[in-house]
Amino acid sequence: MLLITLKTDNEIELIVRACEIVAEVLDQVEGQIRPGVTTAELDEWAEELIRGHVGARPAFKGLYGFPATLCTSINEEVVHGIPSRKRMLQEGDVISIDVGVGYEGYYGDSAVTLGVGEVDPEVARLLEATREALMRGVEAAQPGGHVGDISAAIQAVGEGAGFSVVRELVGHGIGTQPHEEPQVPNIGHAGQGVRLRPGLVLAIEPMFNLDGPEIRMLEDDWTVVTADRKTSAHFEHTVVVTEKGPRVLTAVPSKAS
Repeated sequence: MLLITLKTDNEIELIVRACEIVAEVLDQVEGQIRPGVTTAELDEWAEELIRGHVGARPAFKGLYGFPATLCTSINEEVVHGIPSRKRMLQEGDVISIDVGVGYEGYYGDSAVTLGVGEVDPEVARLLEATREALMRGVEAAQPGGHVGDISAAIQAVGEGAGFSVVRELVGHGIGTQPHEEPQVPNIGHAGQGVRLRPGLVLAIEPMFNLDGPEIRMLEDDWTVVTADRKTSAHFEHTVVVTEKGPRVLTAVPSKAS
């Protein structure tokens, strides 16, 4: 039986604070993305920004042994790329920046995929479709609905745009732990799965591939890449289900989405 906890108003406010710091990082990171920057430099910048908030800390650093503040996944890397001084951004790359923050025992999590300068038009379309799928998934997180409603909405956008949906990796609950039940797959059927009730906090995170859906793990035991080495995209929001509908907690202040 799944252990699913609904959050109180007081708990949600602490999650909101963690998410505000996450959003601040993502709001500012685009200004750091340019050819010649290393992923280690991005990681150091993000950690300094997070720790500048009293009571806040990087959620990923040390989690399950992960060595960094950010997951920095470039091009064919789907998720969990490890920042490195040897990984320098190049014109035309895309990079997924995934960041989590812990604040007073509660967590927020979000991700965005950004282009480095000009990117291939089909890659740009992949990013736009994945971003759109996130918003459709969020809209489907209605009280009284089911997790499958979110999954089906995401899958419809990805496959409708001609891209493949990563099946093995999923979104998740979040709160007093960075990863909680329930899982939130990116494929599924509306009306199935865990019921969505007010107080349920979820990290919804579509991952689409330019070509095939197959993935594999690199030898570092962290970085997940597309099996065909074609580009992947990843977007994520932390969302709470309320009686009035979904509320996005990691919305970037300077952007509508």
